[in-house]
Amino acid sequence: MSFLESLSKFVLTMGVAGFTWQQGVMLAVACILIYLALRKGFEPLLLVPIGFGMLLGNLPLAGLMDPPVYHLVVNPQTGEHSHELKEIGGLIYYIYQGVKLGIYPPLIFLGVGAMTDFGPLIANPKSILLGAAAQFGIFTTFIGALLLDFIPGLTFTVKEAASIGIIGGADGPTAIYLTARLAPHLLGPIAVAAYSYMALVPLIQPPIMKALTTRKEREVVMEQLRPVSQTEKIVFPIMVTVLVSVILPPAAPLVGMLMLGNLLRETVAMQPILNRLLKTAQNELINIVTIFLGVSVGATASGLIFLQAKTLGIVCLGLAAFCVGTAAGVVFGKIMYRTSGGKVNPLIGSAGVSAVPMAARVSQVVGQQYNPSNFLLMHAMGPNVAGVIGSAVAAGVLLAMLE
Repeated sequence: MSFLESLSKFVLTMGVAGFTWQQGVMLAVACILIYLALRKGFEPLLLVPIGFGMLLGNLPLAGLMDPPVYHLVVNPQTGEHSHELKEIGGLIYYIYQGVKLGIYPPLIFLGVGAMTDFGPLIANPKSILLGAAAQFGIFTTFIGALLLDFIPGLTFTVKEAASIGIIGGADGPTAIYLTARLAPHLLGPIAVAAYSYMALVPLIQPPIMKALTTRKEREVVMEQLRPVSQTEKIVFPIMVTVLVSVILPPAAPLVGMLMLGNLLRETVAMQPILNRLLKTAQNELINIVTIFLGVSVGATASGLIFLQAKTLGIVCLGLAAFCVGTAAGVVFGKIMYRTSGGKVNPLIGSAGVSAVPMAARVSQVVGQQYNPSNFLLMHAMGPNVAGVIGSAVAAGVLLAMLE
C-alpha cells in the first residue's frame, strides 16, 4: 500500500469525515449540561455523567453505543450454522444493558432508601395524601399526550404517552425504569428531561408555590412531629413492601429495593455489623450505579433521535407534568390547611414530587422567606418520601395496564 493510500485511509477513519450538524448541536447541549452542573450547582452528581455520556454518544465514528456484530458461519462438512463475533461493539453499549434490563434504577432506589429517614411520613401518615396528589401530573400529562395527535409530529402511542407522563414524578430512576420497558427508543430525551427538571426544582417550584398560596398560608408554623419508635421504623418498610407488591406486582422491584435500603438504615442500631451493608448502599454502590446510569443514558441521546419535533414535545410535556404535579400537591395542601383549621402549611404539598430531598428543602426555603422562624423541612419530608413511593406505584400501575 502506497503512502498516499495509507494517508487516504487514515483520513477516512477520522471522526471529522462522519461529523453531522446534529452531532454538533448535541455536543453543545452536553457542554451546557456540564456547565449548569459545575457553575450553577444543578445536581452535579447527575448532570455531569449524563452530559459527558451525551458527549461520548455523539462523537463521530467513535461507535461507543454500537452493538456487537455477528456473521453467519456454515460448516461445509456438516452444514451446521453458527454465529461468529465480527465486531465486539462499543463500551457504553454493554454498560447500557443495566438500563435496558431494568437493573440500575432499583439499585438507585436501594441507595435512596438507605439515605432517607421515613420517620416524618410515619409520624404524619396524612402526608401520604400530598404525595399521592402530586402524582396527578403524571396521569394528566399521560392523557394530554394522547390528545395531541392532531398536531403533526406530535402523535404518541399509549406507551410513549405513559413514559412522558412519568416525568411529572420528578424521579429520574423511575422514569428510566418505565421508559426502558415501554418506549426504549425515547429513553434519551425522557431521561434528560426528567433529570433536568429534578435539577431545576429550586427554579421551577417557588413561582408555582407562591402563585397558589396566600402570605398567611405560607407563614403557618406547623406543630412538631411526634417521636417515631424504632419498632415502627422497622415494621414500616416490611409492611409497605408486602402491601404494594401484593396489590401491584410490577412496582415490586422499585419499592422493594427502596424499602430494603431503608430497613438497612433502621436496623443498624440493633445489629451494628449491618453498617457495612448500609455504607455500601449509601456510598460505593449508588455512586458506581449513578456513573453507569448517567453515562449510558446520556449516550442514548443521539442527534438523529433527539433533534426532532417529537423530542421538543416531550420536553414541553415533561415540564407541564412537573408543574401540574407541583400545583396539585400545593392545592391539596390548601385543602388540608382548611380542613385542619389552619394547622397545615400548604407549601409542604409541593414536596409531594419525588425529588428527595431537594423538593423538601425548597418548601423550607420558601417558608422561611415569609417567616424566618418557620422550619418546614421535616414536615415536608413526609410528602417527599410519599412522593418517592407514589411515583413507583404510578409506574407500576402504568406497567400493569400497558406492558
